[in-house]
Amino acid sequence: MITFAPEKALQIGEVAALSEVPIKTIRYDEEQGLLTPTVRRSKANYRLFEASVLQRLAFIKRSQSLGLSLREIQDILTVHDQVQLPCEDVKQNLQKKVQQVTKQIEALQLLRSELQGVLSGWQDHPPAAIAARTICPNLEAVIDTAVAQDSNT
Repeated sequence: MITFAPEKALQIGEVAALSEVPIKTIRYDEEQGLLTPTVRRSKANYRLFEASVLQRLAFIKRSQSLGLSLREIQDILTVHDQVQLPCEDVKQNLQKKVQQVTKQIEALQLLRSELQGVLSGWQDHPPAAIAARTICPNLEAVIDTAVAQDSNT
């Protein structure tokens, strides 16, 4: 069991105010084991936190802002809790994140190109005969073209 001086213990509301993290999030993080070494329960079953929880919450927030999942953050914190510097783990996670972001950017650039192609041939008022047979002739023309291209390959 964790022991620390009660006069230094922070209640969850104080932690929320100081860290600018909602109480609900702090509870969730604690339930997930992300705050384990910094929290204990009082006799009345209140959560009592060490001041170091503020640094831990800031680390969690920053890691999430960089795209790390709670599982990845938990793994990093586990290394830290074993009194090891987790910088290599953090670096590997961030390198993977860069690769994922690069793939997402490529996919978004392809989507942008496709959207621009659809808009370049846009007809605000397609012929009535075509409009009567379709939901949106502009999109369906693109779909028909894509199907024709796929059948030719």
